[in-house]
Amino acid sequence: MAALMKFSWLVVSLVMVLIMEVGLGQNVDPFGPVGGFRRREMVPAMFIFGDSLIDNGNNNNLPSFAKANYFPYGIDFNGGPTGRFSNGYTMVDQIAEMLGLPLIPAYSEASGDDVLHGVNYASAAAGILDITGRNFVGRIPFNQQIRNFQNTLDQITDNLGAVDVARAIGKSMFFVGMGSNDYLNNYLMPNYPTKNQYNGPQYANLLVQQYTQQLNTLYNLGARKFILAGLGVMGCIPSILAQSPAGLCSEEVNQLVMPFNENVKTMMNNFNNNLPGAKFIFLDVARMFRDILTNAPAYGFSVINRGCCGIGRNRGQVTCLPFQTPCPNREQYIFWDAFHPTEAVNILMGKRAFNGDTSIVYPMNIEQLANLDLETN
Repeated sequence: MAALMKFSWLVVSLVMVLIMEVGLGQNVDPFGPVGGFRRREMVPAMFIFGDSLIDNGNNNNLPSFAKANYFPYGIDFNGGPTGRFSNGYTMVDQIAEMLGLPLIPAYSEASGDDVLHGVNYASAAAGILDITGRNFVGRIPFNQQIRNFQNTLDQITDNLGAVDVARAIGKSMFFVGMGSNDYLNNYLMPNYPTKNQYNGPQYANLLVQQYTQQLNTLYNLGARKFILAGLGVMGCIPSILAQSPAGLCSEEVNQLVMPFNENVKTMMNNFNNNLPGAKFIFLDVARMFRDILTNAPAYGFSVINRGCCGIGRNRGQVTCLPFQTPCPNREQYIFWDAFHPTEAVNILMGKRAFNGDTSIVYPMNIEQLANLDLETN
């Protein structure tokens, strides 16, 4: 009996030690090959920066017109409206799940142990430029999102120690999806002077110059594994379709954002060649989205040119209003509202980003990046 009790206590002690280690501060394999199963998480954490495409509630308590913490947003999400601009999952929710992580909490709501698997800093209406999105009043620009990450870093370093945190941050994912609002809620807005100051290529250069400095800051804070999401087929979203009497995509808008994507690819290649120990990958969101639009029936979509929830032409002139009744067949829609894809599209894009080929995600996919050991670089 005494021997059995001693063995039981040994097992309990081992489990407690492992539970304490399976967080941001340690990179361990619970029970490893000896115990017969491996740690589920592929990376210690994921930190997310971006706009409304991946915001999950950071704008909820801001004095902002860019909010989604009301029904029918979240109608298909377990727990209802959270601040996600979708009927359910965003793309980063799907990616987190495939990495074996829990859903990443919003910075505005995360505290204590909540941050150990990562934090989402994304904010609707946010841009690379601080001035972007001012029509919506409150929003958290990329520069402030980076400062918020630094606050998180200080918090966990105080609790876990600098060496352990630095090691874990270097193995963690950094997902960055910026730039959409710098066009939709800056360059293309009549009350901004930007369009008169820069042509398309000049503006793309301005954005990526700033973007380069911001990503360098994250690198200097310890980030090493970067996922950069390019801009999508923005000329085909319901908000833009609604501006065409014939409801057609704006090739002018699609062409406008192309230099940005090309500049981001060039920036990424430069980073991969010049930043020691770092690896950047590019998600070709435009290619993914154009494929979904072109081959919609093959993916199970039957409605490609209007939102599931919204008002006016293409349900894109006014976005989804509180307690508005959305379409019942949401899984058949590509667009949820005037600007954002449905959960079905987000899940599809998240899966393709995770294990797709180099036509979709370059120079490797997220799964390969997660498994990449950068310590020897």
